[in-house]
Amino acid sequence: MNKSEIRRLMRQRRRSLSAVQRRDASQRLLRSLRRSQHFQFTRRVAVYLTNDAEIDTSVFIRDLQQRGKQLFLPVLHPLRKGHLSFVPYHRKTVMRRNRFGIPEPDFRRHRSVPARFIGLVCMPLVAFDDAGNRLGMGGGFYDRTLAFMHQPGNRPALIGCAYECQHTGQLPAEPWDIPLTAIATEQRLHRFR
Repeated sequence: MNKSEIRRLMRQRRRSLSAVQRRDASQRLLRSLRRSQHFQFTRRVAVYLTNDAEIDTSVFIRDLQQRGKQLFLPVLHPLRKGHLSFVPYHRKTVMRRNRFGIPEPDFRRHRSVPARFIGLVCMPLVAFDDAGNRLGMGGGFYDRTLAFMHQPGNRPALIGCAYECQHTGQLPAEPWDIPLTAIATEQRLHRFR
């Protein structure tokens, strides 16, 4: 299958889950994430707000807030087309919808932080494989934003969040794709080199 076909199939799989399955998966996702030392010990964590039947992040967002972690949300960068910026997120953060209809902090009201200064980036995905390759929605936002990962220096740990049903044997990988540290699902934490 090509990437478009894989995206269509995996999005159907996650949309077919019942509300009870989704709620249960959200609780179990937190258990998987807690198995990661990066999740346990990192002070600055970037996370996304759930969209398009993605695995629900609200439970682990609350957990991180209770632990006093600094949370950041991705924001479509207004000047660097195709890139993300990470903006602090807390209960009083002023939000607005981006061009895709996804809520994000208002870039004009908050100071952003470069990804290289965040310890852990939790990211959404459509599919993942046994080698830690991630297939996103196709916009390339994370790949462009995290391109510095191919160079030496400060690098965050990258954990994809997904349902186990989004796992596939092998995905087509491109040279610019950024491999993940781990994938957290409702069933387990898949670790990669």
